[in-house]
Amino acid sequence: MHSKATEVAIIAMGYLARRYDGGETNVSAAEIAKARGLQRPFVSKVLTDLARADLVIGVRGPGGGFTLARDPTEILLNEISELFERASGDACPFGGGICGIGEKCPLHDQFAQVRAATNQILHKTTLGVFQKQGRTKS
Repeated sequence: MHSKATEVAIIAMGYLARRYDGGETNVSAAEIAKARGLQRPFVSKVLTDLARADLVIGVRGPGGGFTLARDPTEILLNEISELFERASGDACPFGGGICGIGEKCPLHDQFAQVRAATNQILHKTTLGVFQKQGRTKS
């Protein structure tokens, strides 16, 4: 239950984690988009946001592209999701006016459990999990 920007950011940074070699190799937004079946303009925008947050380093020009700003084992997934998600607390996934005003919706407690489990994963998982998939040359 995360935004498309969060999903794309984690996918892109996961790809960068697989290619991570200490920051020597830059990977273009076009390469990430093609490899993961994403729209290049959206990948570019998300990577720019990640660079502003110092999670990736962007280099312009020939040979440019992106690399992780830190070792993948030092970047928690939560750091990524916090950039793109607004604090929802107990917000109802069905929009305002259902939960939080009057009675809870019939699915409130179940969605609260899902949010809690997701947050636990995001707070304890690093991009290092993507390195375990093995490196790729493309």
